[in-house]
Amino acid sequence: MNNSTGKLPAVIQVKLANMNSQSLVQALEQLRDLTDNTVYVRTEEVAQSSLGTHPDASLDVPSDWTRARTIPTLNERICNCMNCGLGSTRTRFVFGSGNENADVMVIGEAPGAEEDASGEPFVGRAGQLLNKILDAIEMPRETVYVANIIKCRPPDNRRPNKEEVAQCEPYLHKQIELVKPKVILALGLTAVNTLLRTNHKMGDIRGKVLQYQNTKLIATYHPAALLRNPEWKRATWEDVQMLKKVCEES
Repeated sequence: MNNSTGKLPAVIQVKLANMNSQSLVQALEQLRDLTDNTVYVRTEEVAQSSLGTHPDASLDVPSDWTRARTIPTLNERICNCMNCGLGSTRTRFVFGSGNENADVMVIGEAPGAEEDASGEPFVGRAGQLLNKILDAIEMPRETVYVANIIKCRPPDNRRPNKEEVAQCEPYLHKQIELVKPKVILALGLTAVNTLLRTNHKMGDIRGKVLQYQNTKLIATYHPAALLRNPEWKRATWEDVQMLKKVCEES
């Protein structure tokens, strides 16, 4: 490089986790007199504990994932996420599937064993029951969009913990933003309470039209719960009939 002042260009290596933008500017100003007014900055990203347990968590999801404009692009940008411990135990990342312009978005809790193996949501026994429920209200699976609160299977199908939900919830909010459903069907209390940021009992909220931001939300029992408690099927049938009516009126 030509340098009329005889001063050598500086190369600075900074750890972004330890230096804010103001500190960086001050450092560059101090070095300006030692250079030809051109400072080359090589950055070293440092994974912080807030990003999760994986040592390379900051590198697994690009920072521009929030600017994804389509569902496939969002999936591509977040599918390697290791921001919580579930990233190291999963077999497949279960993003979601269905009609990307659906009027109805179905949201469950988390992938199970069969979903973890296939990479698709709701493909096990609970998924088969969900398909039958949707068919019964003339809303076939391929016409809706299906996703979960979290994208990776918790070991032994346990309920996801607060850290796991906190890491994955922003991805779901972005999915909802891109799909733009008229109505959300929330399956089970984990889905309902995560979306509404409250603690409800299913008996207190089902049978009502709730609101998630500017989108209508209907809560009902998770299909897995229906397999264990068949007596809840009548209430679920009432809920999905209401879903169909609300969707038609929206």
